[in-house]
Amino acid sequence: MEQARLAATELVEISKLKPGQILVVGCSTSEIAGHKIGTVSNMELALAVYRGIAPVLDERGVFLAAQCCEHLNRALVIEREVAGKYGFEQVNAIPQPKAGGAFATTVYQNLKDPVLVEFIRAHAGMDIGNTLIGMHLKHVAVPVRVTVKNIGSAALVCARTRPKFTGGNRAVYDEGLL
Repeated sequence: MEQARLAATELVEISKLKPGQILVVGCSTSEIAGHKIGTVSNMELALAVYRGIAPVLDERGVFLAAQCCEHLNRALVIEREVAGKYGFEQVNAIPQPKAGGAFATTVYQNLKDPVLVEFIRAHAGMDIGNTLIGMHLKHVAVPVRVTVKNIGSAALVCARTRPKFTGGNRAVYDEGLL
């Protein structure tokens, strides 16, 4: 899906994501199709979004984390390698279209060695259809405006993160980290 590819490309570039960092994606295929979130899971739309996003991340060495729906407590699908690298604890579930969501199911089916984890702190995120990814972003989240405002009928909100500021009115900050 071209909208997903373009949004992911812009977000990765604006956020200056580096190899080994994580992009979390929450995606409601119901919302993309113009329905209420969680009502009409669509595996074809999920695959189209995945095929738009995954190559952008792969070519830059950025890891994908797919947020499941609330029926799996918003657990995340990631590569086992990522869980090991970041020390994320695996949980036991396999996402399905009606318990996890079509996008998380699709990502689980397409990763080399997928696992579910309960909690991460991603470096940036894409929220397609108001799936509430904020709980999985590092502090401090900063909105990122991309040219793509919707994917299908679903609203798109993107964010990056930056290190917390410390100090006071005498502090000097690294402009490269803003």
